[in-house]
Amino acid sequence: MAEHPAYPVGLRLAGRRVVVLGGGQVAQRRLPALIAAGADIHLVSPAATPSVEAMADAGEITWTRRPYTEGDLADAWYALIATSDREANGRASAEAEAHRVWCVRSDDADLATAWTPATGHSEGVTVAVLTTDARGRDPRHTAAIRDAVVEGLRDGTLVAPHHRTRTPGVALVGGGPGDPDLITVRGRRLLAEADVVIADRLGPRDLLAELPPHVEVIDAAKIPYGRYMAQEAINNALIEHAKQGKSVVRLKGGDPYVFGRGMEELQALAEAGIACTVVPGISSSISVPGAVGIPVTHRGVAHEFTVVSGHVAPDDERSLVDWASLAKLTGTLVVLMGVDKIGKIADTLVAHGKSPDTPVALVQEGTTAAQRRVDATLATAAEAVRTQDVRPPAVIVIGAVVAVGSPTSE
Repeated sequence: MAEHPAYPVGLRLAGRRVVVLGGGQVAQRRLPALIAAGADIHLVSPAATPSVEAMADAGEITWTRRPYTEGDLADAWYALIATSDREANGRASAEAEAHRVWCVRSDDADLATAWTPATGHSEGVTVAVLTTDARGRDPRHTAAIRDAVVEGLRDGTLVAPHHRTRTPGVALVGGGPGDPDLITVRGRRLLAEADVVIADRLGPRDLLAELPPHVEVIDAAKIPYGRYMAQEAINNALIEHAKQGKSVVRLKGGDPYVFGRGMEELQALAEAGIACTVVPGISSSISVPGAVGIPVTHRGVAHEFTVVSGHVAPDDERSLVDWASLAKLTGTLVVLMGVDKIGKIADTLVAHGKSPDTPVALVQEGTTAAQRRVDATLATAAEAVRTQDVRPPAVIVIGAVVAVGSPTSE
């Protein structure tokens, strides 16, 4: 007789008793979703993995430390049977059947009354995939289908039309250090749903080519009137497009709040009554050093790292950086926007006590195809910039961590 396919359904388990038998790897994988569903979870197992034990210690589950005994499934709405004792699993399955408790068995799906689908989530949507053909049931294939659908929803390559009006507004999206794969999942999804994108020069430019033809792309670097007026013009552009009912993405390099003027834009939008979402991004201050094999901290070498802007020289009255104090720190110093000021920065650090032999790495176009690393010291950094033609954007790393490991590129 042909096997009937499973009937897909979503269980609402909030506040309802769920029994889990066995505290091993299966339980460790399944418990977080049951906890998120708000279930009243009772674990019965003589032992558990450290992660499962931590859930019990945190009060997320109730743990009875013994093997399964008949009666454990009383009043349960749902049961997960995942012990290593097949005989005990069989007895628990029989109890579940007798009490009409939907039951999943990790050791033998064919003997269960319920199956756990491969699930994934994306912005309020749950994707659940079940294999309908028992003869060809392949959990890896099912998981691969799940992953493909979820990834498509997250990165915008699988776009379902909205059947209700979207709320217009602005998203300040941190695009990461340059590699298009390093933007966050949420940032990529919002980019795919945008009507207008106002992009920085340092944002992940490759992603712009993937946008649909109807999306208006505005190059923020080409907005006129000079540096300070340009920021005002960007603010105005964000406000004007949002007021037209459009979904606007301000695509910025790195993180919106790390030397990115994100707060200035957020404040301008708030004053105009425009809803704004901020999507953090991977900062170049940690990702670019990592891309060339430099850890900003390393056990026994650096217990702290400091990120500073080098867009104005230490002797400039506009500088807000206490360079004298920085020179006394023993950790890592990461300087952004400081290529043309590295000579004065190095001289100032040395003048306040930093060794001239302190290692320095200059990483240009980090995480992109044009990435290169130039190594120097505080004494030779300025010369290295000139002779090696180091140009912005470049991240400067100063400290002993530069010598940890070996350079991955030059």
